[in-house]
Formats: sequence, structure tokens, C-alpha cells
Amino acid sequence: MEKKTLEEVVSFCKRRGFIFQSSDIYGGFAAIYDYGHYGTLLKNNIRDAWWKSMVQERDDVYALDSAIFMHPKTWEASGHLAGFDDPQVDCKKCKQRMRADHILEEFGIEADKAPMEFINEKIDELKKEGKVKCVNCGSTDLTEAKRFSLMVKSNIGSPVDVLSEENVVYLRPETCGGIYLEYKNMMNSVHPKLPFGIAQIGKAFRNEIVARQFIFRTREFEQMEMQYFLHPDQMKEKYDFWHELRWSWYLEYGIPEEKMNWHKHDVMAHYATEAYDIEFNFDSLGGFKEVEGIHARGDWDLSQHSKHSGVDLSYTDDQTKEKFIPHIMETSVGLNRLVLMFIDNGYTKENVDGEERLVLKIDKRLSPIKVAIFPLMKNKPEIMEQAKKIHESLKRKWMCEFDTSGSIGKRYRRQDEIGTPYCVTVDFDSLSDKSVTVRDRDTMKQERVKIEDLESYLSEKLSL
Repeated sequence: MEKKTLEEVVSFCKRRGFIFQSSDIYGGFAAIYDYGHYGTLLKNNIRDAWWKSMVQERDDVYALDSAIFMHPKTWEASGHLAGFDDPQVDCKKCKQRMRADHILEEFGIEADKAPMEFINEKIDELKKEGKVKCVNCGSTDLTEAKRFSLMVKSNIGSPVDVLSEENVVYLRPETCGGIYLEYKNMMNSVHPKLPFGIAQIGKAFRNEIVARQFIFRTREFEQMEMQYFLHPDQMKEKYDFWHELRWSWYLEYGIPEEKMNWHKHDVMAHYATEAYDIEFNFDSLGGFKEVEGIHARGDWDLSQHSKHSGVDLSYTDDQTKEKFIPHIMETSVGLNRLVLMFIDNGYTKENVDGEERLVLKIDKRLSPIKVAIFPLMKNKPEIMEQAKKIHESLKRKWMCEFDTSGSIGKRYRRQDEIGTPYCVTVDFDSLSDKSVTVRDRDTMKQERVKIEDLESYLSEKLSL
């Protein structure tokens, strides 16, 4: 099968109303994207599928929606102000910015979280060999790597125009911070017993040096995170449990196991004891890229916030009376990356009777539109009336679309491209036999179904 390019996917997403460049009429805004009608529906369906698995179907995970803005001391306690950064290299000729660690990775040198001294040493070695060049102009005249903070600043609540360390407020770089700050309130309100988790979905912001991989790496993005609080003796058991559970979720929603990979971190944050990423093999990005991280974080987070806030965040076991700071096992997913993953995986070109068919083969539960209703001819009032009745009935249960534009063949192709599992056609025979033609997206087979049985028929098909 011919591999798809990133340019092809970007074009498809814009043409079919999935994803647009932000501020497009002004020439766009780098690394920021807006979701169109179908993109919003797809993203929300993925979000809801994660939420169902992580919260609704569990008795030990609780919901939270914390604020984007938090007290500035939050980021001092967490270490973000001191060390949440990437190594930046600039081209002296064209001023192009580059990630130094990404440059090294191209030469097989693992530099994630590596000290700046190590990065500059390796960059210098490659410079001497003439291997490092500007990705934009090809110049070899590059700066040394330097620290580039990923924190995005704001003056919210401040009457002054100039930002300083005294008045700056940061937009959260990840959603887990709010979970740690509300841990005590959750304990005091819903009274959970260890082990338990707190999950939330929300926006995060990072001042990325380079963001050129469409929605995979952006400066504004959505995370789906769950922090699982436990006794340190439970970490191995629970880590293995969530490790397996999260892998199974991707398989359940149609991601082939051969396109997935576990990546073990060799270099970890000083407080972590285990860190794995689930990677997906993106055609459009040229290989395996991280979509989810599963990390054993120790007691660093609660210990730091307890120390800097002066608030006791320890837990006392009712039975043993042991008092301790809970350790944390984390699952962290990029929702935008999952949107790209499902599009990349489902985007399929087929040859049908000598013609190319483009179809988005994604799990029916995730499809933006579940059922499309076609009146065979829009200039026949009796057919239009029957089709509208069916549409009004079905849209109470599913996201449906009423399509009258173009031939039936063109309507099928349009719905194929946005991933609609079933198309229902109302024709002249429908007026007499009270039946409609239902066409399957993947097999393209057509079946005649009684109108009175249509809802139950679709319910059975869409629940598979």
C-alpha cells in the first residue's frame, strides 16, 4: 500500500472540514490549529471513548476539571521554572530555530533530557565532521545549544503592562498540575481510599521551539491525563495493570498491534522509577512517534507541593495507621495526537472498478457522522418528505447528515471520506415497499431494510 504523506493528510483535513490552520485569513498562526465540523466531532468521540474507559467504567477514578491558570508557586514547586525547557540551536545566517536534541537523534544519539554540556559536546563533534547544517538555508554557522523555556507567560490579574518575575502568571504546560493541587480537596469531598485515580481532560500550552508536524506538535493542545495515587508497595502491580489496560484500549478501537510499539525511557526524570511511551507508526510522520506516556513518578509531586505550600498532603491508612505521601502512577495522552493517529491509520485508498476510492476506515464508534440519509431525487416531494422523516427520527439517537447534493455515487464517496459507516437511500420503491437501501462503508454492500426496522438494524450494526 502506498504510504501517505503529511502534505496529503493536511490537505485532506482542510478539504473535508476536519482541521484548519488557525487565523487562516491572516496567513495562519504557527503551530496553532482549529477543528472544523468533522474534526470537532471526531475529537470529541475520541475524548469520550477515553473518558468512558478511564472514568465511567471504573470505580476507582474520579473526575476533575481544573483551571488553566494556577498560583505561580505551583511551577516553582514542580520544577518547571528551573528545568522545563528544550535545547535550542539557532542559525546565525537565517535565524532559523532548531531543537538540538532532535538534530542529535537524526544521527542516532539519544539526547532526551541530556545535560547541555553533553548536547553541545555531541553537536561540536558533528560540526567538525561537517554533518550539522541549518534545515532552512543549509548554513553550517550555528550557535551553541542553549536553554529555551517552554513556559508560556501571561499578565492575568496584573495592572502593569510589563511582565516581570513578580507579576507573571503562567499558562499550564500540562494538566496534571491541577490534579496535584486539588488532591486534598478531592480527598476531603469524595473520601476515596488508596489506590485511586483523578482524571481530567483539558488544554495545555508550551512555547515549542519548532512545531512543524501538523497537530502532532503544537503550542496549544489537549491532554487526557490520569494520576493514580497509591502506596509505594502497590506500584509494580498497578503499573503493570495500567500498562496492559492502556495498550488494550488502542487495540479495541482498531489500531493494529503491528503499528504500535513500547518505548522504554533510558533517561528519566530524577524522581521517576519507570517510564514507557506507547508509540504509533505514523505514515505521515515517517515512523514511530509517542502518543501516550505511562510513568511511575514516586512521591515527588505531592512532596514538593506539600513543602512549598505548607499544607500536609500525607495519607493515613485506616487499618495500619501508617502515614505516608502517596506515590503516583501516571497515564498521559495527547488528544490531538490521537486525532492524527486515527486519521493516519484510517486514511485508505482503494481501487474500485478502475477508479480510486478514498475512505476513512475508523472505528464506527469514533466516526464523526454515524448515518447519512440520501433522498434519491431532491425534486420529488414525496421522496424528500420520507427521507426527512427518517432523518428526524435517527438524529435523536446518532449524529446524522442529510445529503442531497450530487449523484448517489458522489454522495457515497463524500461520506466515505469523512468515515460515515452507513448511508441510507430513500428511493421510489421506498414509497410502496416501505424499505430503504442501507450501504456499508467498508464492504460497500447494500441491503434492503424495512423503515420500521431501520433503527434497530443500525443500533445492532453500530454497537459492534
